[in-house]
Amino acid sequence: MTSPQPRLYLQEVAPRDGFQSEAAFIPTEDKVALIDALSDCGFAKIEVTSFTSPRAIPALRDAEAVMQQIRRVPGVVYTVLVPNVRGAERALSCAVDEVNLVMSVSETHNQSNLRMTREQSLAQLSEVIKTVQASPVAINVSLSTVFGCPMEGDIDEDEVLRLADRFCALGVERMTLCDTTGMAYPTQVRQLCERVRQAFPALELTLHFHNTRGMALPNALAAIEAGIDRFDASLGGLGGCPYAPGATGNACTEDLVHMLDLMGFDTGIDLPALLQAARRLPALVGHEVPGQVLKAGRRLDLHARPGAQACAG
Repeated sequence: MTSPQPRLYLQEVAPRDGFQSEAAFIPTEDKVALIDALSDCGFAKIEVTSFTSPRAIPALRDAEAVMQQIRRVPGVVYTVLVPNVRGAERALSCAVDEVNLVMSVSETHNQSNLRMTREQSLAQLSEVIKTVQASPVAINVSLSTVFGCPMEGDIDEDEVLRLADRFCALGVERMTLCDTTGMAYPTQVRQLCERVRQAFPALELTLHFHNTRGMALPNALAAIEAGIDRFDASLGGLGGCPYAPGATGNACTEDLVHMLDLMGFDTGIDLPALLQAARRLPALVGHEVPGQVLKAGRRLDLHARPGAQACAG
């Protein structure tokens, strides 16, 4: 008898990471309805919105309204991105479960994306951490470009570990390693995950992959082999990085769940309910989405036998 596969925890990021770059503003009530549907799918965590300046990300200018109107399901962690102390204060006023802080391991990417040096980001995020630690809200730090930077190339693994160590010293207990521009490949993923797990065994680690070069799913399998059990993914494969030309978006949630279910992993996700939620996306965002299972159906979604075809000749 084969032993059961380990439990995996899926974390949905489309309402923030996916929606933030959409050209058309998605009405608040539609965001709330989608998040409520996702809350019933079995996710461990849902990234609801971002408490960034509305001028910087107008697509998420309704952050407070969305956070206040969603239906909270017990067992689901509702997390939000915050860039600074002001954003943290706004988030705390909405009773979030967790705040997510972001900076890049790549100096060039951090300055391009956040308009700060890494040391400036560390100083700013240290103040955010102090602010949030006075509350019961959890803190997650997302390190971007850990597997490569489109401007610098390969990233030194030791630099990833040094930056992780600095955040752990500040009391951070949750961390996400992000393949921001889809440069990761499986053997690299496995090696870095093993090193981080060995160096920080108490750290709750999440992996965040993009499908820029079609490697999100094999990279997830490599991370699982290294002992990772938490993964971000985006409904329909929405999202992406403006510094990754041709990017197709994040790892697609329904494609990832479909694969993991076939392999016998326990994801806790109701795939039919998830696909039903994904079917809302094209109308919400005004374009088709990259997800494949939404288009092709599940592996054993069978079709009626076609009619008899006349033989040539």
